[in-house]
Amino acid sequence: MMTVPPSSRRVLVTGGAGFIGSHLCEYLASSGHSVTVIDDLSTGSLANVKAARQAGGDIEFIHQRVSAAIPGLKPESFSAIYHLAAAVGVRLVLERTSEAIERNVLDTAAILRFARGASLPVFIASSSEVYGKGTKTPFSEDMDVAYGPTTALRWSYACSKAIDEYLALAHHRESGLPCVITRFFNTIGPRQTGRYGMVLPRFVRAALAGTPLEVHGDGQQSRCFCDVRDVVPAIALLMDRCASRGEVFNLGSDRPMSIMELAHTVIRELGSQSEVRLVPYSEAFGAGFEDLRVRQPDLTKARAAIGFNPTISMATSIASIASHFATASKEAVG
Repeated sequence: MMTVPPSSRRVLVTGGAGFIGSHLCEYLASSGHSVTVIDDLSTGSLANVKAARQAGGDIEFIHQRVSAAIPGLKPESFSAIYHLAAAVGVRLVLERTSEAIERNVLDTAAILRFARGASLPVFIASSSEVYGKGTKTPFSEDMDVAYGPTTALRWSYACSKAIDEYLALAHHRESGLPCVITRFFNTIGPRQTGRYGMVLPRFVRAALAGTPLEVHGDGQQSRCFCDVRDVVPAIALLMDRCASRGEVFNLGSDRPMSIMELAHTVIRELGSQSEVRLVPYSEAFGAGFEDLRVRQPDLTKARAAIGFNPTISMATSIASIASHFATASKEAVG
């Protein structure tokens, strides 16, 4: 059973206006923390910060890129750092590849140097993309990885997040920097946008509008979806556990679902009349795009460390996303 030790401290959250970041800020603030957020709003939104603030507590917002904001801050002002600022989504990475690489690597390097100066505990958000082509399933944290050629820019995101992990672990080995790394697997929930390719909010929005749900490829590729409200408490638990420092953890669900099954589940849960339309990868992402057939984590390590056991159902996640879209639409009209 997961329990979070009570504490009261000021923490720094980068990317706190984003999907996972804003839920983390809300969780930390409601737990009695004071939170400073850095976000340049390139993919996040002020609406997410507002929603997080509604949970109560002290949330300060700095509208800057991480590497620009850090020089104006003092490490001793914080007791921990949660670094979630990054380029997100396959579509964004393909459209603005150089920006995505620089953002992922340079901002992480700046945060780690900042944390090292005061030996601050630092959380690094990584991605299941690090596993590349996936040499075997389920994916375990210590398995070998394989990427495509550098001419296939689709793999640049995976490599940039792997560099982030190498940097954090190098700082840990060289100076004892207390870092914790998690690799997220298809986190879902309210406030997630489909703007950059995230599949579930795209499906929900289409189902609500009665338009076709566009499934890439043949739809038989499978993913494991985990609600952000299961993920966020696990992040806090891992950060509060000294034995987690210098370690990498998979975080997500290990129950696979095909994308075709996901599409039909959304239609059923929302009572939609939408149809499913297959879209070739070449049409969605350009010629030569590669996708994994199976992306499934091995959760043995997270279960042993903190008793991680996600419980929120897909039906609940779909309903929450639909409700969020409906609320956002009413607020926009009002």
